Amino acid sequence: MTDLLDHSREKPATQRRADEAPAPRPLPLTGVRVLDVSQVMAGPYSCMLLGDLGADVIKIEPPGTGDQTRGAMGFKMKGPDSMGFLNMNRNKRSVAVNLKSEAGRELFYELVKSADILVENYRPGVMKKLKCDYETVRQYNPRLVYASISGFGQSGPWAGRPGFDLMAQAMSGVMSVTGHPGGLPVKAGVPVADIGCGLFATYAVLGAYIGAKNTGEGQYIDASLFEAALAFSVWDISEYWGRGTEPIPLGTANRMSAPYQAVKSKDGYFVMGATNQKLWLLLCDTLARPELVEDARFKTNPDRLAHREVLIEELEKTFVTRTSDEWVEALLAVGIPAGTMYTYPEAFESEHGRHRQMRMEIDHPNEGKVSNIGFAVKLTGTPQEVRRHPPLLGQHTDEVLKEIGLDSAAIDALTARGAFAS
Repeated sequence: MTDLLDHSREKPATQRRADEAPAPRPLPLTGVRVLDVSQVMAGPYSCMLLGDLGADVIKIEPPGTGDQTRGAMGFKMKGPDSMGFLNMNRNKRSVAVNLKSEAGRELFYELVKSADILVENYRPGVMKKLKCDYETVRQYNPRLVYASISGFGQSGPWAGRPGFDLMAQAMSGVMSVTGHPGGLPVKAGVPVADIGCGLFATYAVLGAYIGAKNTGEGQYIDASLFEAALAFSVWDISEYWGRGTEPIPLGTANRMSAPYQAVKSKDGYFVMGATNQKLWLLLCDTLARPELVEDARFKTNPDRLAHREVLIEELEKTFVTRTSDEWVEALLAVGIPAGTMYTYPEAFESEHGRHRQMRMEIDHPNEGKVSNIGFAVKLTGTPQEVRRHPPLLGQHTDEVLKEIGLDSAAIDALTARGAFAS
């Protein structure tokens, strides 16, 4: 057969000019299809991370309303979607389909055949009632990796409970160590159970996907907000298991070393940490407080932990003589970890935040330029990119259905049978 391409014009790779950029490599998950059958936070966040890495994420949404965060939660923008939705759903396509209808389920099964990964976060039992659970859909695609995200897992006494970040923080013990001693109950300021579960689910999905590539068999993943929150308790439960001491709230302090917390300055607060003996001695020298070195209450780290409150009182006698910025600069100059306490706007707009590109702008058909949180990790060989703005509800329904082989007549027939009705 005659070669239709003229290879004589090609330059061998070794012959490329020094200033010639190499051809861009595809993103790590290019060619991987993910069905995002989730709403609100943990599931959508996990699927967005997969999309950022190149996966083709198809968001399956209820017709009419879509993901709850589009309109019922969060802060409305110019269009119908909230800022919260826009911040968790980039790099996705939206297909609006009614899974409660027989026609909708038939279509869903066709989508499953083309997928590698499925993520859902309905309450346990809902997907089985819809006949979209793992045991059902694996018959259509045995290599499918299927992840269920819920508040408390798919089994156990609490499995049927509605699961939100607040409940997971409270029932996992996280709230028991958050805040100040003797204060009112306080949750972590950010949704650690939700986002943490999304992260844990993502690494499990990727591990299972690699396994499926090797064996041809997918598997089921059971992730929960409760267990994600518990998994963050490394230091806190270590104190209980190691010493039998039930951990309590410590404000900004650390239960393993002191001083390591926010301290008062002349104009507010800043954070610092002398987490080992070398740094402690260096701190005393920087503060010109040699008497602290000889104080029996502060000789070792266990001593300083046992007398943390009086230790901080002593340190603040000196810290209140200068501003936070002055102390941060002075401590950093000698190698002692320290930092300014920023608000979110200050952090994102800081010189470092801008350098690390932690705020990006996405072009959106309704919003124009809309802000998004930047990529939390950087890949040098295959840097993530925003290929798609957060989708409008059902924006890609026809496009995706035609990709899996359905023509206009077939789509019209599904429409007549209620596959896309709300």
